[in-house]
Amino acid sequence: MALLNILRYPDPRLHKIAKPVTEFGTDRLRQLVKDMAETMYDAPGVGLAATQVDVHERVIVIDVSETNDKLMVFINPEITWASEEKQVYDEGCLSVPGIYDGVERPARVKVKAHDVDGKEFDLEADGLLAVCIQHEMDHLMGKVFVEYLSPLKRNRIKAKLQKEERGMQRDSAQRAAGRR
Repeated sequence: MALLNILRYPDPRLHKIAKPVTEFGTDRLRQLVKDMAETMYDAPGVGLAATQVDVHERVIVIDVSETNDKLMVFINPEITWASEEKQVYDEGCLSVPGIYDGVERPARVKVKAHDVDGKEFDLEADGLLAVCIQHEMDHLMGKVFVEYLSPLKRNRIKAKLQKEERGMQRDSAQRAAGRR
């Protein structure tokens, strides 16, 4: 298994729309799911979409358990129903580190998806799981949660993350120069 590099907002690759998985049960797909799960747990997070690791296929891993032992895999997920009732959750994102803000979404959803072997399943979710499913499915459509926020908040977040990125690049370059 390997830790994958998580793209950081505002990386334009986060806006690519993921393509459906057409081959199930392959070693490549199993390895992708394992690597995504390891990356999510290491980050640490409760969900990760393949788009966030620059793989533009409709694959999501989620584990909202307290003990990190209830991994759920959704391949080619589709929301088949969403409640009219809404809820606001403070969301965060591994691609937008350190930023949390309220996003309003349907309180309950039904989702249809496939497992790694291609077996179709249906699931009804509420609470954090419903939020997480919707959040990760947004990634598959090229949308990051900050796009639900006001343009002012979004621009501040973008500027902050770009500044942090420049600082990390500068620190990395200085460390590399010091090793020579």
